Amino acid sequence: MGSFESVHEIGKRAKAAAGILASLPAEVKDNALFRAADALEIETNAILSANAVDFENAKNGGMTGALLDRLMLDRNRVCQMAEGLRAVAKLADPVGEVIQSWNRPNGLQINKVRVPIGVIGIIYEARPNVTADAAGLCLKAGNACILRGGSEAIESNKAIAGIMASAAEEAGVPKSAIQLIETTDRESAAELMRMNDCVDALIPRGGAGLIRKVVETATVPVIETGVGNCHVYVDAAADLDMAHNIVMNAKTQRPGVCNAMETLLVDEKVAEKFLPMMLDSLARAGVEIRGCEKTRVLWQAAAPASEDDYYAEFLALVLAVKVVSGVGEAVEHIAKYGTKHSETIVTNDSEAARFFEQNVDAAVVYVNASTRFTDGFEFGFGAELGISTQKLHARGPMGLAEITTYKYVVRGSGQVRV
Repeated sequence: MGSFESVHEIGKRAKAAAGILASLPAEVKDNALFRAADALEIETNAILSANAVDFENAKNGGMTGALLDRLMLDRNRVCQMAEGLRAVAKLADPVGEVIQSWNRPNGLQINKVRVPIGVIGIIYEARPNVTADAAGLCLKAGNACILRGGSEAIESNKAIAGIMASAAEEAGVPKSAIQLIETTDRESAAELMRMNDCVDALIPRGGAGLIRKVVETATVPVIETGVGNCHVYVDAAADLDMAHNIVMNAKTQRPGVCNAMETLLVDEKVAEKFLPMMLDSLARAGVEIRGCEKTRVLWQAAAPASEDDYYAEFLALVLAVKVVSGVGEAVEHIAKYGTKHSETIVTNDSEAARFFEQNVDAAVVYVNASTRFTDGFEFGFGAELGISTQKLHARGPMGLAEITTYKYVVRGSGQVRV
């Protein structure tokens, strides 16, 4: 069977499953999630064995650094996947929620009711935890999912998806509610992107190249997740100890993720006091510094920053630094180079904070907190399907509400229009 046929068969099975899922009681879906979580933990050794094959193949293929970190699973990460499923199970079921309700003068009662999207395709790269997060969230929201991961994580993804689908089936959920496309050629991805008869929405998760390819190729509607060129701006009125802690966390806690800081902006009024101490700390943590001319005067070990560096999502222990004249120039810099993901100001000046909040165009704007909190679990969503940086339908961490839509249910008593 060719990839065209097999992917289309997966799509048809998903569409049939979505019809059943849409009306499943919350307790059935929640039981399926709890069973899937338990199964992941019980089958940890099998998952880690599959992941070891992927990890070895990726290393031999030249993968390094942050990408290897994203691919790698250990017992703790498998436990985190399971806990994420349990957290989603404990959330309120969004399906059937009456978002609004009102009565018209003619006696019609109009209800705006939350419903599943239907079949969601997720195209992603070397992050096997996405398999569990995506499947769990889709199931809870009444959606069937078709997962298409990267070749680097294929064995891990097969193990996780298979375990979850079997556990969900035991709880009364159609097994085809969770399906993985096991062929990783381009043809399979292209077919998924154009399968309008079976797929209702497509969500890409990965680097800029993957997202651009999906947006340009797909005929299925795309909810676009974005790359994260995130900034921390240290204002003249910042608590510098607080700023130090936020910058260290935003850059070094996990540099290979989309909500890590990539550029540090510092007000010139505190640059002489703050930057040498800050950059010393970052350098001790292994961060390569690339700075503007003013930065290099204050910290001479910095390499010169290029225009490309300010546009870059490094996903590594590399940081671009720029000294700015104040919050206005910081906002201008973010508008030019940012990716509308997550931006932070550190300040004790309420006016500067308000200006930053109102004028920075991003999915998430922080005052006195690390960019690393842009995450579905941290926002209380249980997990996420990605961080949307677009403005239509969903923005920021995409939890349950963002993977539903709505319909109007209108109740009458015989009204006809005149």
